[in-house]
Amino acid sequence: MEHIKLEKVTQYNQLKGVETQHPLISVFDNSNSKPLPNNTRLHFSFYAILLKAGNCGELKYGRNNYDYNDGTMVFVAPGQVLEVNNTDNYKSTGLTLLFHPDLIKGTSLFRNINQYSFFSYDSHEALHLSLKEQQIIKDLFNKLEYELSQSIDKHSKSIISNTIELLLNHCVRFYDRQFITRDVINTDILSKFEHLLNDYFLSENAQDEGLPSVGYFAALLHLSSNYFGDLIKKETGKSAQEHIQLKLINLAKERIFDTEKSVSQIAFELGFKYPQHFNRMFKKNTGYTPIEYRNLN
Repeated sequence: MEHIKLEKVTQYNQLKGVETQHPLISVFDNSNSKPLPNNTRLHFSFYAILLKAGNCGELKYGRNNYDYNDGTMVFVAPGQVLEVNNTDNYKSTGLTLLFHPDLIKGTSLFRNINQYSFFSYDSHEALHLSLKEQQIIKDLFNKLEYELSQSIDKHSKSIISNTIELLLNHCVRFYDRQFITRDVINTDILSKFEHLLNDYFLSENAQDEGLPSVGYFAALLHLSSNYFGDLIKKETGKSAQEHIQLKLINLAKERIFDTEKSVSQIAFELGFKYPQHFNRMFKKNTGYTPIEYRNLN
């Protein structure tokens, strides 16, 4: 399989056979372009936002294939890799937006780009749009395309970056809708998370492995850390990390009543490497040190 390192937007344009109107950004309709070369791995150094239509072949990110049909949006960030495996009769469809990080330097989008966590979602966590949502995204693509067709002036950068930011904000809204419409699936994931959290501390995992991370539970549930964290936050109002910490505090309160165990023993059982870290966390959440809490009760 061929590996292609895409450092410039123009390189992607050349692969697709489209004109480069601006060295740092490209917007085009895939139906007027060539298919990406088959059996290749594309290493991105810039952002890519893909809105697909119809049967779009097969894209692979990490170990999973994209759930990648009509009205699907995929987000690629610098440093990520896409694997392309197309059928013989594959035809390009949909819309593509590419932009280099240098394009948005000094803008509010540059400051906020890391807040769009869906750039780090896994393949099976793509965004699926309704027809109305697709039209909103298409309109914004058209606005970007129009702006690129004009002569560059002092307003170009802010208009382009603001339009991309607006597009991404709409995608945040659409993902919120997707979380809501998949409520049954989300509730099942939340239930499994709670069971996994209980099992972790009931077993000797904490003593052997230490404090669990959000990524640990996300991996067990076959989700990316960002998608899992966003899902838990939207379902409960608390972050996954807050859920882990709340479980720790509740277990610590229960175990502190066992006067046959020292605070250091309890800290070790809960996965803390150093008792002072446990003491600090406990006081921050209860207002008391573990010894003070034991004496009060």
